Amino acid sequence: MTIYSQHANRGKSQILATYQSANGVVSKTVTSLGDAHLAAPIVDALNRISAFATVPVSVHDRRERRVHSYPHKHLAALTDAAARAALLTGAHSLWYEYVCLRLHQALDDLESALLTVPDAVTRAIHSELELEESELRAALAEYSGTSSEDEPEIERHWEFGHPFVQYDDGMDTLSDETRGQFDRREAEFTPEEREKAAADLRVLVTAHSRAGGMWASLDDAGSVIFAEPYDSDGFYMTVQAPEPGDADAPWEIEIGRWEPDDPDEAYGDHTSATGSSVIGCALRVAPSAEEIAYLLKSVNEKPPLLAEWAEAPVGADLAGTKLVVTKRYGS
Repeated sequence: MTIYSQHANRGKSQILATYQSANGVVSKTVTSLGDAHLAAPIVDALNRISAFATVPVSVHDRRERRVHSYPHKHLAALTDAAARAALLTGAHSLWYEYVCLRLHQALDDLESALLTVPDAVTRAIHSELELEESELRAALAEYSGTSSEDEPEIERHWEFGHPFVQYDDGMDTLSDETRGQFDRREAEFTPEEREKAAADLRVLVTAHSRAGGMWASLDDAGSVIFAEPYDSDGFYMTVQAPEPGDADAPWEIEIGRWEPDDPDEAYGDHTSATGSSVIGCALRVAPSAEEIAYLLKSVNEKPPLLAEWAEAPVGADLAGTKLVVTKRYGS
Protein backbone atom coordinates (compact mmCIF):
# COMPACT_ATOMS: atom_id res chain seq x y z
CA MET A 1 0.00 0.00 0.00
CA THR A 2 3.01 2.26 0.30
CA ILE A 3 5.87 3.56 -1.80
CA TYR A 4 9.03 4.61 0.04
CA SER A 5 11.61 7.18 -1.03
CA GLN A 6 14.36 9.33 0.37
CA HIS A 7 14.52 13.10 0.23
CA ALA A 8 17.39 15.43 1.08
CA ASN A 9 16.37 18.11 3.55
CA ARG A 10 18.60 20.43 5.59
CA GLY A 11 21.62 18.19 5.38
CA LYS A 12 19.76 15.00 6.23
CA SER A 13 18.13 12.24 4.22
CA GLN A 14 14.45 11.80 5.05
CA ILE A 15 12.73 8.45 4.47
CA LEU A 16 9.23 9.16 3.20
CA ALA A 17 6.16 6.92 3.09
CA THR A 18 3.81 7.83 0.26
CA TYR A 19 0.33 6.33 0.07
CA GLN A 20 -3.18 6.97 -1.11
CA SER A 21 -5.63 8.27 1.47
CA ALA A 22 -9.24 9.33 1.32
CA ASN A 23 -7.99 12.84 0.52
CA GLY A 24 -5.52 11.86 -2.20
CA VAL A 25 -1.83 10.97 -2.18
CA VAL A 26 -0.04 11.72 1.09
CA SER A 27 3.67 11.69 1.95
CA LYS A 28 4.86 11.48 5.55
CA THR A 29 8.31 11.33 7.07
CA VAL A 30 9.10 7.96 8.65
CA THR A 31 12.53 8.95 9.97
CA SER A 32 15.69 10.74 8.88
CA LEU A 33 19.38 9.92 8.67
CA GLY A 34 22.51 11.99 8.34
CA ASP A 35 23.93 9.76 5.61
CA ALA A 36 22.05 9.06 2.37
CA HIS A 37 24.11 5.90 1.86
CA LEU A 38 22.55 4.47 5.03
CA ALA A 39 19.04 5.41 3.92
CA ALA A 40 19.23 3.85 0.43
CA PRO A 41 19.24 0.14 1.44
CA ILE A 42 16.46 0.78 3.97
CA VAL A 43 14.26 2.40 1.32
CA ASP A 44 14.97 -0.42 -1.12
CA ALA A 45 14.08 -3.11 1.44
CA LEU A 46 10.92 -1.28 2.54
CA ASN A 47 9.67 -1.03 -1.04
CA ARG A 48 10.20 -4.73 -1.60
CA ILE A 49 8.53 -5.61 1.70
CA SER A 50 5.52 -3.45 0.93
CA ALA A 51 5.14 -4.92 -2.57
CA PHE A 52 5.65 -8.56 -1.55
CA ALA A 53 3.20 -8.18 1.33
CA THR A 54 0.51 -6.33 -0.61
CA VAL A 55 0.36 -7.85 -4.11
CA PRO A 56 -0.55 -11.46 -3.08
CA VAL A 57 -3.66 -10.16 -1.32
CA SER A 58 -4.49 -7.88 -4.25
CA VAL A 59 -4.84 -10.51 -7.00
CA HIS A 60 -6.93 -13.63 -7.53
CA ASP A 61 -5.55 -17.15 -7.54
CA ARG A 62 -6.88 -18.38 -10.89
CA ARG A 63 -5.32 -21.84 -10.99
CA GLU A 64 -7.46 -24.71 -12.23
CA ARG A 65 -10.02 -22.28 -13.70
CA ARG A 66 -11.18 -21.12 -10.31
CA VAL A 67 -11.10 -17.77 -8.54
CA HIS A 68 -9.75 -17.91 -4.99
CA SER A 69 -7.74 -15.66 -2.72
CA TYR A 70 -4.11 -16.13 -1.77
CA PRO A 71 -3.30 -16.71 1.93
CA HIS A 72 -2.59 -13.91 4.39
CA LYS A 73 -0.06 -15.85 6.48
CA HIS A 74 2.86 -13.74 5.26
CA LEU A 75 1.52 -10.53 6.83
CA ALA A 76 2.47 -11.65 10.35
CA ALA A 77 6.13 -11.73 9.32
CA LEU A 78 6.19 -7.94 8.94
CA THR A 79 6.13 -7.44 12.69
CA ASP A 80 6.75 -10.85 14.26
CA ALA A 81 10.29 -12.16 13.82
CA ALA A 82 9.20 -15.60 15.01
CA ALA A 83 6.62 -15.77 12.21
CA ARG A 84 9.26 -15.28 9.52
CA ALA A 85 10.28 -18.94 9.58
CA ALA A 86 6.83 -19.79 8.19
CA LEU A 87 7.74 -17.87 5.03
CA LEU A 88 10.15 -20.70 4.19
CA THR A 89 7.62 -23.51 4.55
CA GLY A 90 4.35 -24.40 2.89
CA ALA A 91 3.20 -25.34 -0.58
CA HIS A 92 0.09 -23.32 -1.33
CA SER A 93 1.31 -22.56 -4.86
CA LEU A 94 4.72 -22.10 -6.44
CA TRP A 95 4.17 -18.39 -7.07
CA TYR A 96 2.95 -17.66 -3.55
CA GLU A 97 5.84 -19.56 -1.96
CA TYR A 98 8.23 -17.74 -4.29
CA VAL A 99 6.87 -14.38 -3.13
CA CYS A 100 7.11 -15.48 0.51
CA LEU A 101 10.78 -16.34 0.00
CA ARG A 102 11.41 -12.95 -1.60
CA LEU A 103 9.63 -11.29 1.34
CA HIS A 104 11.85 -13.23 3.77
CA GLN A 105 14.95 -12.02 1.90
CA ALA A 106 13.71 -8.43 1.95
CA LEU A 107 13.06 -8.57 5.69
CA ASP A 108 16.56 -9.97 6.25
CA ASP A 109 18.02 -7.19 4.10
CA LEU A 110 16.14 -4.60 6.14
CA GLU A 111 17.43 -5.97 9.44
CA SER A 112 20.98 -5.98 8.06
CA ALA A 113 20.60 -2.35 6.96
CA LEU A 114 19.33 -1.37 10.41
CA LEU A 115 22.43 -2.74 12.14
CA THR A 116 24.37 0.42 11.26
CA VAL A 117 21.80 3.07 12.17
CA PRO A 118 20.81 4.67 15.51
CA ASP A 119 18.25 2.89 17.70
CA ALA A 120 15.75 5.69 17.16
CA VAL A 121 15.79 5.02 13.43
CA THR A 122 15.34 1.28 13.99
CA ARG A 123 12.34 1.92 16.23
CA ALA A 124 10.80 4.27 13.66
CA ILE A 125 11.19 1.69 10.87
CA HIS A 126 9.68 -1.07 13.00
CA SER A 127 6.78 1.23 13.89
CA GLU A 128 6.27 1.90 10.18
CA LEU A 129 6.01 -1.84 9.49
CA GLU A 130 3.51 -2.21 12.33
CA LEU A 131 1.39 0.56 10.83
CA GLU A 132 1.65 -0.92 7.34
CA GLU A 133 0.53 -4.34 8.56
CA SER A 134 -2.33 -3.06 10.73
CA GLU A 135 -3.70 -0.77 8.03
CA LEU A 136 -3.50 -3.51 5.39
CA ARG A 137 -5.25 -6.01 7.66
CA ALA A 138 -7.93 -3.43 8.43
CA ALA A 139 -8.42 -2.71 4.72
CA LEU A 140 -8.70 -6.43 3.96
CA ALA A 141 -11.25 -6.89 6.76
CA GLU A 142 -13.30 -4.00 5.40
CA TYR A 143 -13.09 -5.45 1.87
CA SER A 144 -14.28 -8.87 3.03
CA GLY A 145 -17.03 -7.41 5.22
CA THR A 146 -15.61 -8.76 8.48
CA SER A 147 -14.63 -5.45 10.09
CA SER A 148 -16.56 -4.06 13.06
CA GLU A 149 -18.20 -0.64 13.16
CA ASP A 150 -16.10 0.61 16.06
CA GLU A 151 -12.75 0.10 14.32
CA PRO A 152 -10.74 3.31 13.68
CA GLU A 153 -10.80 4.88 10.25
CA ILE A 154 -8.18 3.53 7.85
CA GLU A 155 -5.70 6.19 6.76
CA ARG A 156 -3.96 4.22 3.99
CA HIS A 157 -6.22 3.32 1.12
CA TRP A 158 -6.01 -0.15 -0.44
CA GLU A 159 -7.85 -1.28 -3.55
CA PHE A 160 -8.05 -4.85 -4.80
CA GLY A 161 -6.33 -5.17 -8.16
CA HIS A 162 -4.57 -1.81 -7.84
CA PRO A 163 -2.09 -1.94 -4.94
CA PHE A 164 -0.16 1.29 -4.47
CA VAL A 165 3.34 -0.24 -4.39
CA GLN A 166 6.57 -0.24 -6.33
CA TYR A 167 6.40 -3.46 -8.34
CA ASP A 168 9.79 -3.88 -9.98
CA ASP A 169 12.30 -5.88 -7.91
CA GLY A 170 14.50 -6.61 -10.91
CA MET A 171 13.20 -10.19 -11.08
CA ASP A 172 9.61 -9.63 -12.28
CA THR A 173 8.53 -11.58 -9.20
CA LEU A 174 5.13 -9.91 -9.03
CA SER A 175 4.29 -9.75 -12.73
CA ASP A 176 1.33 -11.58 -14.22
CA GLU A 177 3.73 -13.28 -16.64
CA THR A 178 5.83 -14.77 -13.84
CA ARG A 179 2.73 -15.90 -11.97
CA GLY A 180 1.41 -17.52 -15.13
CA GLN A 181 4.68 -19.39 -15.68
CA PHE A 182 4.57 -20.84 -12.18
CA ASP A 183 0.89 -21.72 -12.51
CA ARG A 184 1.47 -23.55 -15.79
CA ARG A 185 4.40 -25.46 -14.39
CA GLU A 186 2.46 -26.80 -11.41
CA ALA A 187 -0.75 -27.46 -13.33
CA GLU A 188 -0.33 -31.24 -13.28
CA PHE A 189 1.40 -31.54 -9.89
CA THR A 190 -0.02 -33.53 -7.02
CA PRO A 191 0.10 -31.78 -3.61
CA GLU A 192 3.20 -33.81 -2.75
CA GLU A 193 4.89 -32.89 -6.01
CA ARG A 194 4.07 -29.22 -5.51
CA GLU A 195 5.60 -29.35 -2.02
CA LYS A 196 8.82 -30.84 -3.41
CA ALA A 197 8.93 -28.31 -6.25
CA ALA A 198 8.50 -25.47 -3.74
CA ALA A 199 11.37 -26.81 -1.62
CA ASP A 200 13.66 -27.10 -4.66
CA LEU A 201 12.61 -23.62 -5.77
CA ARG A 202 13.75 -22.19 -2.43
CA VAL A 203 17.17 -23.80 -2.89
CA LEU A 204 17.66 -22.37 -6.38
CA VAL A 205 16.35 -18.89 -5.58
CA THR A 206 18.46 -18.67 -2.41
CA ALA A 207 21.57 -19.83 -4.27
CA HIS A 208 20.93 -17.31 -7.04
CA SER A 209 20.54 -14.47 -4.55
CA ARG A 210 23.84 -15.37 -2.84
CA ALA A 211 25.85 -15.64 -6.04
CA GLY A 212 26.69 -11.96 -6.27
CA GLY A 213 26.53 -9.79 -9.36
CA MET A 214 27.41 -12.37 -11.99
CA TRP A 215 25.34 -13.00 -15.08
CA ALA A 216 23.09 -15.76 -13.81
CA SER A 217 19.38 -16.06 -14.38
CA LEU A 218 16.51 -18.17 -13.13
CA ASP A 219 14.81 -19.90 -16.04
CA ASP A 220 11.76 -22.09 -16.55
CA ALA A 221 9.68 -20.89 -13.61
CA GLY A 222 12.48 -21.33 -11.12
CA SER A 223 13.64 -24.86 -11.99
CA VAL A 224 16.94 -23.93 -13.70
CA ILE A 225 19.80 -21.51 -13.06
CA PHE A 226 21.69 -20.49 -16.19
CA ALA A 227 25.13 -18.89 -15.66
CA GLU A 228 27.36 -17.47 -18.37
CA PRO A 229 29.98 -15.17 -16.86
CA TYR A 230 31.71 -12.57 -18.96
CA ASP A 231 34.79 -13.79 -20.86
CA SER A 232 33.88 -17.47 -20.51
CA ASP A 233 34.78 -18.22 -24.16
CA GLY A 234 31.23 -19.25 -24.88
CA PHE A 235 30.96 -21.80 -22.07
CA TYR A 236 28.05 -21.74 -19.66
CA MET A 237 26.69 -23.74 -16.73
CA THR A 238 23.19 -24.83 -15.81
CA VAL A 239 21.92 -26.11 -12.46
CA GLN A 240 18.60 -27.91 -12.81
CA ALA A 241 16.30 -29.35 -10.17
CA PRO A 242 14.54 -32.63 -11.03
CA GLU A 243 10.91 -32.67 -12.03
CA PRO A 244 8.91 -33.68 -8.94
CA GLY A 245 7.00 -36.41 -10.79
CA ASP A 246 10.14 -38.53 -11.21
CA ALA A 247 11.20 -39.71 -7.76
CA ASP A 248 14.50 -41.15 -9.05
CA ALA A 249 15.55 -38.15 -11.15
CA PRO A 250 18.74 -36.45 -9.89
CA TRP A 251 19.74 -32.83 -9.73
CA GLU A 252 21.86 -32.05 -12.79
CA ILE A 253 24.74 -29.66 -13.32
CA GLU A 254 25.89 -29.28 -16.91
CA ILE A 255 28.62 -27.40 -18.70
CA GLY A 256 27.75 -26.41 -22.25
CA ARG A 257 29.08 -24.21 -25.01
CA TRP A 258 27.59 -22.07 -27.74
CA GLU A 259 28.43 -23.52 -31.17
CA PRO A 260 28.18 -21.37 -34.34
CA ASP A 261 25.28 -22.40 -36.53
CA ASP A 262 27.58 -21.87 -39.52
CA PRO A 263 30.51 -24.33 -39.12
CA ASP A 264 32.73 -22.14 -41.31
CA GLU A 265 32.54 -19.24 -38.87
CA ALA A 266 35.15 -18.90 -36.15
CA TYR A 267 33.94 -18.68 -32.56
CA GLY A 268 33.33 -15.07 -31.65
CA ASP A 269 32.53 -14.10 -35.25
CA HIS A 270 29.26 -16.02 -35.51
CA THR A 271 25.95 -14.30 -36.01
CA SER A 272 23.92 -17.13 -34.46
CA ALA A 273 24.75 -20.09 -32.27
CA THR A 274 23.15 -23.07 -30.57
CA GLY A 275 23.97 -24.27 -27.08
CA SER A 276 25.39 -27.80 -26.83
CA SER A 277 25.91 -29.76 -23.60
CA VAL A 278 29.50 -30.90 -23.07
CA ILE A 279 29.54 -32.66 -19.69
CA GLY A 280 26.97 -33.46 -17.02
CA CYS A 281 27.09 -34.21 -13.31
CA ALA A 282 24.09 -36.07 -11.90
CA LEU A 283 23.70 -35.55 -8.15
CA ARG A 284 21.88 -38.23 -6.21
CA VAL A 285 22.02 -36.09 -3.08
CA ALA A 286 20.33 -32.73 -3.50
CA PRO A 287 22.81 -29.83 -3.22
CA SER A 288 22.36 -27.05 -0.70
CA ALA A 289 21.91 -23.42 -1.65
CA GLU A 290 25.39 -22.74 -0.27
CA GLU A 291 26.96 -25.40 -2.51
CA ILE A 292 25.29 -24.05 -5.63
CA ALA A 293 26.20 -20.47 -4.70
CA TYR A 294 29.84 -21.58 -4.31
CA LEU A 295 29.84 -22.96 -7.87
CA LEU A 296 28.32 -19.77 -9.24
CA LYS A 297 30.81 -17.57 -7.42
CA SER A 298 33.72 -19.78 -8.53
CA VAL A 299 32.95 -19.43 -12.24
CA ASN A 300 32.22 -15.75 -11.80
CA GLU A 301 35.63 -15.13 -10.23
CA LYS A 302 37.42 -17.42 -12.70
CA PRO A 303 35.43 -17.86 -15.95
CA PRO A 304 38.12 -20.13 -17.56
CA LEU A 305 37.09 -22.76 -14.99
CA LEU A 306 34.17 -23.64 -17.26
CA ALA A 307 36.50 -24.56 -20.12
CA GLU A 308 38.72 -26.50 -17.69
CA TRP A 309 35.75 -28.41 -16.27
CA ALA A 310 34.49 -29.16 -19.78
CA GLU A 311 37.67 -31.23 -20.39
CA ALA A 312 37.08 -33.54 -17.41
CA PRO A 313 36.45 -37.20 -18.33
CA VAL A 314 33.64 -39.32 -16.92
CA GLY A 315 34.45 -40.33 -13.34
CA ALA A 316 36.72 -37.34 -12.67
CA ASP A 317 36.03 -34.56 -10.20
CA LEU A 318 35.53 -31.02 -11.40
CA ALA A 319 38.61 -29.17 -10.18
CA GLY A 320 38.04 -27.53 -6.80
CA THR A 321 34.72 -29.30 -6.20
CA LYS A 322 33.36 -32.67 -5.15
CA LEU A 323 31.24 -32.94 -8.29
CA VAL A 324 31.87 -36.05 -10.39
CA VAL A 325 31.35 -36.07 -14.15
CA THR A 326 28.75 -38.71 -14.96
CA LYS A 327 28.28 -38.06 -18.68
CA ARG A 328 29.99 -36.57 -21.71
CA TYR A 329 27.94 -35.42 -24.68
CA GLY A 330 29.54 -36.19 -28.04
CA SER A 331 32.84 -34.49 -28.89
